[in-house]
Parts: sequence; structure tokens; C-alpha cells
Amino acid sequence: MIVVLSLCVLSGCSGFKPLYGTAPGGGSVAVDMSSLTVEEQHTRGGQIIRNELLDGVTPGQARFSLKLDVTERLIDVASLSSSLGSRRRYALSAHYELIDLASSKSLTKGDSFSNVEFDTVNVPVSDLQAADDAMLRAGKELGGDLRLRIATFLSASKG
Repeated sequence: MIVVLSLCVLSGCSGFKPLYGTAPGGGSVAVDMSSLTVEEQHTRGGQIIRNELLDGVTPGQARFSLKLDVTERLIDVASLSSSLGSRRRYALSAHYELIDLASSKSLTKGDSFSNVEFDTVNVPVSDLQAADDAMLRAGKELGGDLRLRIATFLSASKG
């Protein structure tokens, strides 16, 4: 009885497939990701996102293009009454669209964001370093999220 129940439970897991595994037809998400091109970006935050998306991917023949519309904002969150410092938020958001280059058809699109807070202490070098670190963390987080969204879409489209 326990063996039959165990087999029933395990058979429910047969639909599971690893995201970066090989599909039944032989293709893989890693191959699809290597055929992804990302538009050049004109802001530092956009460049960080682009670099994160392309990091660790061996470029192949371009099949997909990713268009990004990146927005960056710096928001004051709180300031100390003694003017010794303040808390700020670096807000990075992106609208993305994945295009099939063969048909010029939009495959998927969406929005993602990252908010990273940091402190300023009215010391210019420290404040610039804190802001730069926040931008880098937000860009890496957002780039990782976009990579996962695109890989998931490509994996699901393989069936």
C-alpha cells in the first residue's frame, strides 16, 4: 500500500524539469540565452543591467533581441535633524520586450524594478561610494531578475 502511494506521489513530479536542463528535442535554455542580444544602454544603471544579462553567456548567433527602457530615480527617504546624514533610495526600473529577430514579433514583455537604500553622511567621497554601490546592487538585482524571467519564458516556450 505504501509503495503504491509513493509511486503515485512520485509520478506527480514527472512534469518537473530543470530550468537549464536539456529539452526533449535537444535544445536548452542556455543555448537560447546565448542567442540573446541586448540593446546598448545610455545610462549607468542600464549598462549594469545589460552587463548582468550578458555576464557568463557565450555569444552565439543572434535569434532574440531584448529592448530595455530603464528609469533611474534617487529618492530622499529620511534625514537626521542634526543634518549629519540622510537615508536615500536608489530606484531602478525597467520595461523589457523580447523580440524574435526572424519574425520581428514581440514574444514577451513586462516590467521589473529594484529599490536599494543607502546612507549619506555628508562626506563627499563616502556619499558617492554609497550611491555607486547602491546603483551596482540594484542593477545586478534587476539584471538577475530579468535573466530569470527570460530564461523561464524560453524554457516554457520549448514545451
